[in-house]
Amino acid sequence: MRRIWFIALALGVLVSLTATATLNSQAETASVRGDYVEVRTASVFAGACHYNGELTTAGRDALMAWNVKSGKWQGVDLTGVRAIAIVSATENLADKNAARQAEIIIGENASDAQSRAMVDGLKTRYAASLGKIISVRRGPLSFDHQSKVYAVTADSFASITIEAMPDDLCCKMPQLVWYNPLVALENRKVGYTTKALYAGGGVGEPWQRSGENSAFYGSFAF
Repeated sequence: MRRIWFIALALGVLVSLTATATLNSQAETASVRGDYVEVRTASVFAGACHYNGELTTAGRDALMAWNVKSGKWQGVDLTGVRAIAIVSATENLADKNAARQAEIIIGENASDAQSRAMVDGLKTRYAASLGKIISVRRGPLSFDHQSKVYAVTADSFASITIEAMPDDLCCKMPQLVWYNPLVALENRKVGYTTKALYAGGGVGEPWQRSGENSAFYGSFAF
């Protein structure tokens, strides 16, 4: 009986140590944090008729932008690194089975090591959202967050300008938020897209959106 008790105790300690190690590993892995903004080619907050009208005809493209405020990936400090991805799918991005491909631009302020680590982090954490990555390059990239406005510009290739919805309507009327962000976010909010554009390239034709509730923003961690 005493032997059984010792075995049970040992197993309990082992499970506890394993759980602690897992939590510590997750904490270390999810150490990269910062601001994130995303614009879709469909309204993410709208009436039911508007949503259904776009579900099968729009929403196949998105711009995703990250601004790292702190953290390391693979031992490389990514503080200050910025990135943007242009994603295009065969169906609405809400369809998880839709084939998709992406281009990634890393801000030219990043070092070679930071660029490699950031791309690896994005590929590792957001593989399903990005799909097949057909192009990675560095270039001019700004990410500005002032109060309730986000402005992201990747030279003349892509740009995002969004602002918070008045009175945080997305939080007061959650039943009208039809999609989830392509990235898990803390304090997720819906944004009003003043203007967003993609000049066209490897993943699709040029597009431009404005004057609609087609954005998400918040804090990311990976």
